[in-house]
Amino acid sequence: MGYSKYVEKTFQKEYKNRSSELRSRLAQWHDEAPVVRISRPTNLARARNLGYKAKQGVIMVRVRVERGLNKRERPRAGRKPSKMGRFYAYRKSLQAIAEERAAAKYTNAEVLNSYFVGADGTNKFYEVILLDRAHPAILADPIYSKIIAEKGRAQRGITSAGKAHRGLNKKGKGSFKTRPSVRARERPKRG
Repeated sequence: MGYSKYVEKTFQKEYKNRSSELRSRLAQWHDEAPVVRISRPTNLARARNLGYKAKQGVIMVRVRVERGLNKRERPRAGRKPSKMGRFYAYRKSLQAIAEERAAAKYTNAEVLNSYFVGADGTNKFYEVILLDRAHPAILADPIYSKIIAEKGRAQRGITSAGKAHRGLNKKGKGSFKTRPSVRARERPKRG
């Protein structure tokens, strides 16, 4: 078994057993700001699988997102709507929202990918891998240079989490109405 497999197994055990170390870590993260820059990934094996390299210009960020469903807002005027007070699921995943928030804070960087690192009663925590658009090391890297050319990846839903909420990760049955996009399939054809 290689090094990364051992690291993966340690994290799996930690989350499965809800170790005291994990609980104290989550309590510490809960008190931090919603978007925090970190020096290195918490789960190195997962980060490397998603394209992380320990080089200059690669930024790691931990994002805290509130869990739960979205409640309809009470209107400021007029009658009470019948649907008020109900909870509705977000169309985007919390991971996609975390990527967007990281991209909004670090405007000079492009989102490469993200992964889940933990959850407490009220929040979920994701680590987002960002690439500095102007850094010479990133511009010289053949893989990273192609990724930074795609401006606004998180906002346009080009990342893995973004593709999921656009319905592009499906294959086989049920995926025939997702390409080129859901809205493009509904649009009337031009004669």
